[in-house]
Amino acid sequence: MRILVVEDEEAIARVLRFNFEREGYQVDLAADGPTALELYESAQPPVDLVVLDLMLPLMSGYEICRTLRRLDTEIPVLAMTARTLSEDKIQAFDCGVDQYMTKPFSLPELLSRVRNLLDRRRRSLERRSVRPTNDVVRFCDVIADFGRFEIRHKDEVHTMTTREQELLRYFLENDGVVLSRARLQSDVWKDSADISSRSVDNFVMRLRRMIEADPSSPRHLLSIRGTGYRFVREPVADASDSASSSTEE
Repeated sequence: MRILVVEDEEAIARVLRFNFEREGYQVDLAADGPTALELYESAQPPVDLVVLDLMLPLMSGYEICRTLRRLDTEIPVLAMTARTLSEDKIQAFDCGVDQYMTKPFSLPELLSRVRNLLDRRRRSLERRSVRPTNDVVRFCDVIADFGRFEIRHKDEVHTMTTREQELLRYFLENDGVVLSRARLQSDVWKDSADISSRSVDNFVMRLRRMIEADPSSPRHLLSIRGTGYRFVREPVADASDSASSSTEE
């Protein structure tokens, strides 16, 4: 499989290429955003994973990730950066990063994360090849088109990232079940060390903005005080009122 490494520190880029090639991967290197995007769009066979520094010349890693997400909502992106603040992580995840590692990094951990992301990419490509064209779920005035990675709510169309789609699928599969943040971290994020309960909350807030008529008073994605969330596919008329009085945080 093919990895695009976007890293402007030449020594780190060489180390990454050496170790990825030892694992049998094809590796492309880019030291800035425009070069990375050009390589990504022209690569044959296509890139399967992007390892992305966030502090880069010409374009920030955040901007590169947003552009990649417009090109392919499913491409795995692993951010590797010296930025350690929670605000940096939140911004990265908001841009569509799948995993976040800080420098200096552990090589065995990096290779493990790369294997897991590439396995997910492989399964995604396999599902895409057999995915039915009508992979669409409707509830109330929301249409979730998983084949297109889109949510249609009334007259608005929103694009989902891979993780947002996985989270929405999980909620749909557990309609009416109270799901703790720990369970969501375990089942959706596979206990990734990058994901905190705050990160789960941020993903839920983004889904609310896509599917709720009023995200501040949700009818589908309800907060359960001190626990987590409950998804209600077909809320009764007064569900938002009762939820806000008894369950909202």
